[in-house]
Amino acid sequence: MSASERMDAPVTAARDSDVRANEAPRDEKSVTAAVVTIARPARELYDFWRDFANLPNVLENVDAITVDGPDRSTWSVKGPGGRTISWESVITDDRTGEFIAWQSVEGAQVRNSGTIEFHDVPERGSVVRAVIAYDPPGGTIAQLVAKLFQREPAIQARRDLRRFKQFMETGEISTSARTRKDATDLPTPPIAA
Repeated sequence: MSASERMDAPVTAARDSDVRANEAPRDEKSVTAAVVTIARPARELYDFWRDFANLPNVLENVDAITVDGPDRSTWSVKGPGGRTISWESVITDDRTGEFIAWQSVEGAQVRNSGTIEFHDVPERGSVVRAVIAYDPPGGTIAQLVAKLFQREPAIQARRDLRRFKQFMETGEISTSARTRKDATDLPTPPIAA
């Protein structure tokens, strides 16, 4: 069994740089990971996430996702300074109820790739882990600006998984005055049996 198979921590927490390099979804410059436990079955969480039309309602900076086919979609997100950034994404691996992997197509404005995993945990619900690799447009300076405006993927990934947790557990997302959507715009989550 390899070191990466023994680890269940996010790739970014790996002590061995070779493990991080081997597990990063692609060769983008930055890799981030976020993990959350949600009191719902993994399959239910996967089903909600896999219907990409649901995601703009829980992912704060996603303006729109256009489903272009069963494995293709176009994402439009808010960037620093209110700029909208779009790219086409393709699913590279999909294990029903467990795992989705994706990457942006060649020539995308923002090169990115990642995985999201859903694992049932007895008596606790499910653990959801997202690992995202990306190459920010504009390089290091743009990444610093994105951090200042709280739109950097490492910050946003943690926030978005917390928003996903809130919605799936309570049916609503706590909002503040600066939030762009009213919670009443969200679809109703499935009722736990």
